[in-house]
Amino acid sequence: MPHSVVIGLSAVVVAIRDGEAVVLTVQPRGQELQGLPFGPFDPAGDRTFELALRAFVTEQTRFNLGYVEQLYTFGDKGRDAPLADLGAGLGGAGSEGAARVISVGYLALAPAALDRHSAESDWRPWVRFFPWEDWREGRPSALAPIEEALRRWAGGDPQRLSRARLLFAMEGAMWNEERVLERYELLYEAGLAPEAARDRGERPLDPPERLRRALGEPMISDHRRILATALSRLRGKIRYRPVVFELLPESFTLSALQRAVEAILGAPMHKQNFRRALERAEMVEGLGRLETDTGGRPAELFRFRREALRARPATGLTTPLLRVEDAPP
Repeated sequence: MPHSVVIGLSAVVVAIRDGEAVVLTVQPRGQELQGLPFGPFDPAGDRTFELALRAFVTEQTRFNLGYVEQLYTFGDKGRDAPLADLGAGLGGAGSEGAARVISVGYLALAPAALDRHSAESDWRPWVRFFPWEDWREGRPSALAPIEEALRRWAGGDPQRLSRARLLFAMEGAMWNEERVLERYELLYEAGLAPEAARDRGERPLDPPERLRRALGEPMISDHRRILATALSRLRGKIRYRPVVFELLPESFTLSALQRAVEAILGAPMHKQNFRRALERAEMVEGLGRLETDTGGRPAELFRFRREALRARPATGLTTPLLRVEDAPP
């Protein structure tokens, strides 16, 4: 007997609030965990994936999406990746005879984290879900207990240990901020991500408090995997497309721009080198006005020169990162 297929749509909506990158979450009725705005695609009634996505995000959160792009289609079957589950009688992960869920993720960028969402939705910093990804104040404390747990999982397997070392910058290996998804998937494979035991129908782990905090907050269904995919995409994309300006208001200070980039990358940047690169790229233009509400000296306001996109191929931002040893203490 053939199994039915259900297509689910999920949205990672990112904004900057008080210098932090935040994502829009919802808490479905009867659930203890947060998730992303999501819903099923109706082949008979919905014209396109994107229009369906925009409609149910607005319905669930009272938030209208602006910039949107498709991320990835998740259709894994088995125990090697987080399993999607739309609930509502459609069959959950591991259910016998359940519908096969194909999960399509989208990335949306908002210029402000507006407080127009419903009581069931909230803006939450992405670092709550991936605390090991934030290097803005140096090497994250979350990495120490994670490293210990991964070494126990690897045992004497050199291949496992090599993957853990390269992804989590162990033993002096370089940190690659774009490999967010690979790091989460390794934690899932190792059984450390709480979603792994849930999807495999196993008893949840009860890790020490230090490790539990380091592993971040779990999410419903496969939503933390989709969020990791979005963060990986965004971290890479700001270097070759000017998408970071979709996260800023029409006028902004250069400090606000730098904080937004650092919040996305999870790493501090060299201020002077960053501003020199901005000047060479001619992507921003001073407005001749000052922002006085900075808590310090008034700072000049700038705008993104969108007309520059019509004059030459679009490029991203040069991101001169500080070395870990040079980062703020």
